[in-house]
Amino acid sequence: MTTARIDARFAALRQDNRAAFVAYVMGGDPDLATSLKILEGLSDAGADVIELGFPFSDPIGEGPTIQKAAQRSLAAGTTFDDVLGLARAFRETDQTTPLILMGYLNVVESRGYAAFARDIAAAGVDGVIIVDCPPEEAGPLADVLEAAQLSLLNLFTPTSDDARAATIAKRTTGFAYYVSVAGVTGVKEADAVAVAPAVTRVRRISGLPVCVGFGIKTPERAAAIARIADGAVVGSALVDEIAQGGGAEDVTARVLTKAETLAKAVRGARIASAD
Repeated sequence: MTTARIDARFAALRQDNRAAFVAYVMGGDPDLATSLKILEGLSDAGADVIELGFPFSDPIGEGPTIQKAAQRSLAAGTTFDDVLGLARAFRETDQTTPLILMGYLNVVESRGYAAFARDIAAAGVDGVIIVDCPPEEAGPLADVLEAAQLSLLNLFTPTSDDARAATIAKRTTGFAYYVSVAGVTGVKEADAVAVAPAVTRVRRISGLPVCVGFGIKTPERAAAIARIADGAVVGSALVDEIAQGGGAEDVTARVLTKAETLAKAVRGARIASAD
C-alpha cells in the first residue's frame, strides 16, 4: 500500500514532535540527468516528503519561477513518461520517502484516469496534487487512485469556508495541503500568525496533517510555519537555485545546500520555540 509511506512518515514526525520539510522540484529541470541527481539527494538533505512536478505548458497556479521551470523542462524535451522514469529511479535507492506528483489535469485527462493511476503506482509514487482539479469533480479520479492505493491531495485555500473545506476533505487523503496566500506560487510571503487559525480549522475538518505551501522561501518563514503546521512546503526557493546555477554539478549542489538549510530550520523550529 503506497499510501502507507505518507502515513508512516507523519506518524514518525508526530512522535518526534516536529513538522515535515516538504521539498518541491520540477521533473526534468534543467534536464533529466541533473533532475535525478537533485531528486536522489533531497532525502539526505533533509526532505521528509518530496513533490515532483510534471511539466505542463500552461501552469495557471504557478508564479514566474515555476512557470519558467516548466518551460525549461519542456524545452529539454521532458515528457510525462520521463517524469515517471525519474520516480522509478528514485525508488531504486529510497523506499521510505513519500513521493508526490504535482501538476495539471490536462496531462491526466490525456493519459486516461485508469492508466494514469496504474502507471504512477508502478513507478512508486504515493499520491498526486492536481492543481486545477475542482474537488466537486474529483470523484472519478479519486476513485481510480483509491483503487490503486494512492492519495489524492486536494488544495485548501484562504477562501475555503467550512462547507467547502468539508467538500475538499471528502476525497483528500495523506495530508491536507493548505495554500497560505491567495494567488500563484512564489510571489507573496506566508504569515504564520495569519495562517495559524486556518491550519487549525483545516486539521479539524479533514482529520489530516496540514502542510502549508505557497509563500515560504526563507528558513525563517519555514521555521515559523513549522511551529503552527504539520509541514512546510518549499518550491520556488529551490527552483530559483536551478535558474541561477551554472553547470550540472553546481546546480545540484546549490539546490541541495538550500534544501539542507531549510530542512534544518524546520527540524529545529519547535525546539527553538520551547526554549
